Amino acid sequence: MLAPAEATHVFPFDNSYARLPERFFARLPPTPVTAPRLIRLNEKLARQLGLDPLELSSSAGVAMLAGNTVPDLGEPLAMAYAGHQFGHFVPQLGDGRAILLGEVVDRDGVRRDIQLKGSGPTPFSRQGDGRAALGPVLREYIVSEAMAALGIPTTRTLAAVATGETVLRETPLPGAVLTRIASSHIRVGTFQFFAARGDVDGIRDLADYVIARHYPEAAAAPNRYRALLDSVIARQSELVAKWLLVGFIHGVMNTDNMSVAGETIDYGPCAFMDTYDPGTVYSSIDTVGRYAYGNQPRIAKWNLARLAETLLPLLAEDKDAAVAAAQEAIGAFATLFESAYTAGLRRKIGLVERRPD
Repeated sequence: MLAPAEATHVFPFDNSYARLPERFFARLPPTPVTAPRLIRLNEKLARQLGLDPLELSSSAGVAMLAGNTVPDLGEPLAMAYAGHQFGHFVPQLGDGRAILLGEVVDRDGVRRDIQLKGSGPTPFSRQGDGRAALGPVLREYIVSEAMAALGIPTTRTLAAVATGETVLRETPLPGAVLTRIASSHIRVGTFQFFAARGDVDGIRDLADYVIARHYPEAAAAPNRYRALLDSVIARQSELVAKWLLVGFIHGVMNTDNMSVAGETIDYGPCAFMDTYDPGTVYSSIDTVGRYAYGNQPRIAKWNLARLAETLLPLLAEDKDAAVAAAQEAIGAFATLFESAYTAGLRRKIGLVERRPD
């Protein structure tokens, strides 16, 4: 464990992901910034996490939220993952500008990740500077908290901190660090990272971890890994239905942006559609409409099929049987999505019962 530069007790960390094998991540601290200044602290969320807003707002707390100090019990790391980006597979992506500080158990007994986004370069940065601009940080804060208020599963934002530094994009922009809270940051792309390397032990270790953390009921199923796949499919079908019901367009539904916990994650060129048009796209680089509003259910199913592919070695010893099990699981997505979506539409107009006629 890294020794803290300045020991604080702001976060009562208990870091389960850091106990996984070392090939799951790269250990490194955040890169300090010049002049950290707290822009916004989500005090209500802090209290839900069992944290003290006054401590977080102190100079020592802001230094930790900026990445200038590592809190006591913190085990900072950048997570490894791969992913399909606009349909093209990239075998190594990973946290290129984010550091997982650790995990806390909130007042409801739920384990939550504490991650700094814009915290400096990592071994996964791919020539990037590892930093974030203030505008996108504030945008993620606003949109993620709006989604939470709408009752849509999502990562949350605990704080936004200005760095006092400039980041170079198309123009120079003020820098910032976002403190993101998530049930976990494990993605479909995390499974793809190990599958791309033929690392079946890594896939199994990761699957067992996800079952223990997110889907403990799957452990009692006849095939725990099929139950895991079914559970992720069910959660994602409900999540995407909720997106469509409020006109939300994620914008970049790459497999590395799909959380196996079933939360909305990675707010980039996202938006809420004003006038209904299933072809609406908000990402300037999505020139063919791959991630258009009306295409999101199809893409979610496609992404889940990629997850199923990684789990084939665990679904059955016989390859044909494993493929059949995966196809059966993926085949349920359309029905699950349609059920969740139509139920939401009925609620919107006050039709509380479903009748065949």
